[in-house]
Amino acid sequence: MLKETLQMLENRQVNLHELAEILYDIQLKYHEHLTRDICEKQILKVLEKREVQHAVMTGIALDELAEKKLLPEPLQSIVERDEPLYGIDEILALSITNVYGSISLTNFGWLDKEKPGIIARYNEKKEGVVHTFLDDILCAIIAAGAGRLAHSNKK
Repeated sequence: MLKETLQMLENRQVNLHELAEILYDIQLKYHEHLTRDICEKQILKVLEKREVQHAVMTGIALDELAEKKLLPEPLQSIVERDEPLYGIDEILALSITNVYGSISLTNFGWLDKEKPGIIARYNEKKEGVVHTFLDDILCAIIAAGAGRLAHSNKK
């Protein structure tokens, strides 16, 4: 299922290098020998987990259904507008952070609030494009990478 998950991300123009770049930026001060290559490997390791694949595929599928206006009302309007009190997108993303513990969770909160790099791009509202779930999923993948790095740190 990794192949299908990566294909779905690619179809949404998600560049894994950009995710790794954010991971590098937020974790460099905690890991003196951190490289971008290590960060890319961490992102891929996160995506190898079946739970993560399920969350990614579900979120992207819901965004795509909303773009095609195939969700029932009032869910269609809620997802399409990414209503602030609709927290299901964050809950789905938190299923990814839960795999890697509290470090992942706290990083998710920061990323979701600050929206660096690619996350900001997917948070923008554009006519006919829905990323209600994807922006949070990207935060969670990066945050899970931070959790993986912390758990693998020998210090």
